[in-house]
Amino acid sequence: MSNGALARFNPAQPGAAGMKIVATGLLLVMAVVFVVSRALQPAHPWLAYVKSFAEAAMVGGLADWFAVTALFRHPLGLPVPHTAIIPRNKDRIGEALANFLRENFLTPSVVARRMRNIDVAAAAGRFLQTPAGEGTRIRAGASRLIANIFESLDDERLGGIVKSAISSRLRAMEVSPLLGHALASSINDDRHVPMLEAAIRWMARALDANEPLIREMVHNKANWVLKLAALDTKLADAIIDGLRKLTTEMSTDPAHPVRIKVEEALAQLANDLQTRPETRARVEEMKEQLLENRSVGLWLDTLWQKGREAVIRAARNPDAVLAGKVGEVLKSMGATLERDPQIRIAINRFARRAVVGMAASYGSSIVKLVSETIRGWDARTVTARLEAAVGRDLQYIRINGTLVGGLVGLVLHVLDAL
Repeated sequence: MSNGALARFNPAQPGAAGMKIVATGLLLVMAVVFVVSRALQPAHPWLAYVKSFAEAAMVGGLADWFAVTALFRHPLGLPVPHTAIIPRNKDRIGEALANFLRENFLTPSVVARRMRNIDVAAAAGRFLQTPAGEGTRIRAGASRLIANIFESLDDERLGGIVKSAISSRLRAMEVSPLLGHALASSINDDRHVPMLEAAIRWMARALDANEPLIREMVHNKANWVLKLAALDTKLADAIIDGLRKLTTEMSTDPAHPVRIKVEEALAQLANDLQTRPETRARVEEMKEQLLENRSVGLWLDTLWQKGREAVIRAARNPDAVLAGKVGEVLKSMGATLERDPQIRIAINRFARRAVVGMAASYGSSIVKLVSETIRGWDARTVTARLEAAVGRDLQYIRINGTLVGGLVGLVLHVLDAL
């Protein structure tokens, strides 16, 4: 992962550098106080209390400095055992994060339990209808997060997961009945008529474009008697004129016998796709051959890349997506989602099943993707980003250690003096 992509997930805490100066300066002040109080103690015995406080404060400050530094690097560059903890354990941290993600978010039972309390449809409806205000900020934040995730995760592995999911879903789905039902519905609603007329027009254009080829075929097939009498030319003219007349009549007469035969064949195909085992088996075999075809794999690659780029573009500029006709359609969809309880129930049920199914089928792949992505990060960059993200709080630990150590030293000196 590039440093720029990683920086989006590890924003630096403001004021970390200043707090580091304060923590180090406090430690130096305690050292100066210790030296001065020790030198002046013979003349001023009460400075023993100050010396004890400063002495213990130095010990506490140094101990916490060592502990904080040991998280990210070797203190003073010395290879002390059990230091530079984060760089040495980067891969194990990635595994722990992946396991946390799996156990708390990607287990089907956990996902199902969480999804039962989420009204996805209503939230989507409100989200789509919100033109401005709080919803705009939420949309912008969600859009940036989506864009960052799609840009930062391993594109090849994520694309592999998506393509594998599509292929697995297509293999598990019997497409023949769906095709048959779609074809039957089109015929019942006369939606097949424009496609049939387009096919007839294509036949007419193909006939015009291939007229020389037809004449050559007739000439080559004719015997020498026909050629001698020049009847092959007349035969070719008759064939071409007959085919041209057929296409013209089919395009103008909805009750043409050939056209009716074609429609009957389409209706029979729709029925066979739904009911005939042999036809369904052939379609499934063709589907498997298509999925195994390398060209289909390349097409899925292209489909994934275009979809990923479209998601990133839309996420980077959500207001443009919601503008114009598209925005009106989305707002109308949002209003429908909020008004219609049956649609909400159906969408929520579908969302629950889809998310639970994804968790069951691809949870392990997602966890592995996260783990391997973190493993591929540069250890030095990860360490710098993490230290910057929590640096202010870590310096407070050093300051607190210095002050608490000093107070403990003072209490112990008081108890010893009693």
